[in-house]
Amino acid sequence: MAKAQKITVDRSKIRMAIETGVPLSITTYTIPHGVEVYMTEVLTVFLTELNQKQMIEYLSYCVSELITNAKKANTKRVYFKTKNLNINEPSEYAKGMATFKDDTMQNIHYYLDLQKKTGLYVKFMLQMRNNKIKIEVRNNAELTYFEYKRIHDKLSRAQQYTSINEAISQILDSSEGAGLGLIIMILMLTKIGLTEENFQVLCENGETITRIILPFSQETQDNLSRVSQEFVKTINELPQFPENITKINRLLNDPNSKLSDIAMSISSDISLTAELLHLVNSAAFALASPCHNIADAVKLVGIRGIKNLLFSIGSMSTLSPGKDETKKEIWENAKKVAFFSYNLARNYCASDRNIVEDSYICGLLHDIGKILFQTAHPNMLRDLKQRCCKKNIPIPVFELMIAGVNHGEIGALITERWNFPDVITNVIRYHHTPDMAPEEYKKLTSLVSLASLMVDYYDKKIDFYQIDEFLLEIFHIASKEQFDKIVQRLGQSMQKGKK
Repeated sequence: MAKAQKITVDRSKIRMAIETGVPLSITTYTIPHGVEVYMTEVLTVFLTELNQKQMIEYLSYCVSELITNAKKANTKRVYFKTKNLNINEPSEYAKGMATFKDDTMQNIHYYLDLQKKTGLYVKFMLQMRNNKIKIEVRNNAELTYFEYKRIHDKLSRAQQYTSINEAISQILDSSEGAGLGLIIMILMLTKIGLTEENFQVLCENGETITRIILPFSQETQDNLSRVSQEFVKTINELPQFPENITKINRLLNDPNSKLSDIAMSISSDISLTAELLHLVNSAAFALASPCHNIADAVKLVGIRGIKNLLFSIGSMSTLSPGKDETKKEIWENAKKVAFFSYNLARNYCASDRNIVEDSYICGLLHDIGKILFQTAHPNMLRDLKQRCCKKNIPIPVFELMIAGVNHGEIGALITERWNFPDVITNVIRYHHTPDMAPEEYKKLTSLVSLASLMVDYYDKKIDFYQIDEFLLEIFHIASKEQFDKIVQRLGQSMQKGKK
């Protein structure tokens, strides 16, 4: 018999999921040993990237227990069906459970194959978002009343024990495997500082979901904020925003300024004029005919639009990628997100001119925090690490920042330092958590967040399941087919504009 090929863990995909806050999911029907090992390895890499190694042993056990329970629940469904028993009827449930264990253990491959043919799956999910690690195991067989009651009885009993040994010595119930594994799992979660509130069991949309939530402590969150501020302070070599653009922005902010004066001031800077006209004539703005002078550009784009374009040019100039390939890649991705953001805004928010005008700049700068990481010299990061130690900021918190979990906050801090408008700063800060953005910026933040995910999807970096349903609902995208059409249309327009 051929040896099963080992599934390789893609560490870069896990890092990206952590940085962007999207979920990771593994779906299986029969859960062969190789898949179980792979799930454990993914969990291990995920927690290692987040510098949470102390949790690996405990959470690996918990996940294994939850997956085993989900597989068993699926097997139970097909077993009851083959016996023509109603799993929801008390007497028939008791009758089925009397023979379930012995019958299925003697012919387990038959029942596993049967549940695969029936489409009963087990899904393992991981996500880092809102300073919380979420671990889920799902299966598409809703709990019966008896199963639900039994689980909660075990959860209640788990609170009575102070140790695993005590639990083992006192549990004598032999039906359905005694539920000892669930009790041990709760005791293990207690060991890493969690309570029963961090463990949830629920049924939703035809699935049974068991969920473990591991929130970063308030102290960790506060320290993340502190180390992010220290990071921005430490970038001494980062220049101030270009003076020529700052000077023109002061003119743009003056209510007494005339469009002709603004156009003349911009036109006096040959380099800036060329860059601004290049941007206005790019594929993103899809002008019916080319714009050849700044006066026309100001009329077409408006004061707010020109101001945002100047912020774009200034940021790209200040944080120029030079020969840094990684930085170039981030800027190229940012330009794609800017294009998608602007065109989504024109289609979905046409009645809100501010959103349309702000969409391009916010899309372009949403990942400016990542650029700052690339700007930072290794020696600077070493110095920052030493400063964190002196200020009693734990090293694990510093490493969380390096993992990218706080790049939105870092980007927001630098745009505050540059006195950018609040709308830009807030979109940067919340682009991975748009539901947490201030109400007045929520729609635009959601739009940029969706645009970023669409670009990642277009570039085949993520799958459709990783797109936040919250965002799809806001923009009334009801299916994968509809989503695919939008992404392909925007992608084709973007490629056409580059030619």
